[in-house]
Amino acid sequence: MLIRWLLLFALLFAPAAWAAPVILVFGDSLSANYGLAVESGWVSLLQQRLTQNHYEYQVVNASISGETTAGGLSRIDSALAAHQPAIVILELGANDGLRGLPLQATRDNLDAMIRACIAGKARVLLVGMRLPPNYGAAYSERFSMIYPDLAKKHHTALLPFLLEGMGDKRALFQADNLHPTAAAQPAVLENVWKQLKPLLAAQ
Repeated sequence: MLIRWLLLFALLFAPAAWAAPVILVFGDSLSANYGLAVESGWVSLLQQRLTQNHYEYQVVNASISGETTAGGLSRIDSALAAHQPAIVILELGANDGLRGLPLQATRDNLDAMIRACIAGKARVLLVGMRLPPNYGAAYSERFSMIYPDLAKKHHTALLPFLLEGMGDKRALFQADNLHPTAAAQPAVLENVWKQLKPLLAAQ
């Protein structure tokens, strides 16, 4: 009888006890499958890579097309509470830069999101972006420096540029020349994977 009760207890509570740790992808259209089938986006490819390599993580994509850092900050607490991630891949800021928003606000918003993640015991991979020179070289340079500065401040992992190695390859972008095509998603994943993999071992 005791063994039967122990088996019943294990069946009832094992799923919660052994739930896979979550990797929360918190970004904009570059992570939200803009113009793509969901299964072809780099976030879906990441889940496949993790499974193939026997990493027991569940990837949750909380990215929204058009999201700014202000929008991200407004929902980060609820996302952290809902998913309790072990790792957060924070990929925001591009829409701020494309709209020419004040750089200090972008920096402050990203800083607050990183602090919220750390307070929630999540490791952070901060994903940087670069801008076309629409608002001048000085603005673009100051924008790009936000990411390494914050990574250094908070001792987080950093991917300096999500689209590294792709910028001069027009065929890898959709008609808007901003969003990578389905064919480019494996290359995006490789950029992320290089910086994410060390965090997986820390679990």
